[in-house]
Amino acid sequence: MKFPNLRLVALAAVAAPLSLSLGACGSGSSGDEAEVSGEALEKVAPPEGKVWSDVVTKTEAGGYAMGNPEAPIKLVEFGALSCSHCAEFAEAASAEIRETFVNSGRVSFELRLYMLNPLDPPAALLATCGAPEAVHSLADQFWKFQPEAFANIQKNQAALAASENLPIGERMIAIAQAAGMSDFFASRGIALDQGKACFAKPGAAEELVRQTETQGKEYNITGTPTFLLNGKKLDTNSWPEIKAALEKAGAR
Repeated sequence: MKFPNLRLVALAAVAAPLSLSLGACGSGSSGDEAEVSGEALEKVAPPEGKVWSDVVTKTEAGGYAMGNPEAPIKLVEFGALSCSHCAEFAEAASAEIRETFVNSGRVSFELRLYMLNPLDPPAALLATCGAPEAVHSLADQFWKFQPEAFANIQKNQAALAASENLPIGERMIAIAQAAGMSDFFASRGIALDQGKACFAKPGAAEELVRQTETQGKEYNITGTPTFLLNGKKLDTNSWPEIKAALEKAGAR
């Protein structure tokens, strides 16, 4: 979905480079399919009292990896919270990825939030404002909320335009409020003041954009969702095909 008028409140130095370098939601199917195969791998027991999906760590690449840190099979998703195809993938795949693959200890699943348009930086900062363990769940819930956020944006164009000359942190607060995401995350444990503090962190939004641009170029990402399997880009963003690739890699 596009927001032509939302570009008027783009994040100045933050959002301007995005319009030059980012692809569209749903076209992340270019590149070489990962050539991975092997014997079926043994399951790995989680830490006592936990399941592997309880274990989430922030990675050096800026993502959030769920599961066994030493898992031999590593799945990475570049996903934008504003991307409707990412929402469709989450609906189809999240539960099975978590319960069947991650909880086996054989697969880790890393989410790297990707910036497609000005809705993404405030949504990503709010989704990552709490504990790392909450990020995957908050992302999945936000993807379900996404149609409401889109509708709110369309209803609040005047407020967005009025925020055009605000400093970046205040502008993101305005976008978050216009989309209804401030209240959405507040109802899920990210209090309004906590969210504002995350927006106010110097360079936080710029870092998200820098990660997107760097990794977009490194992996030739043309859209979202895009997936890596053991470091190689998959030529698909279809869950049945990704599931088959995980099984081929030994998660069966």
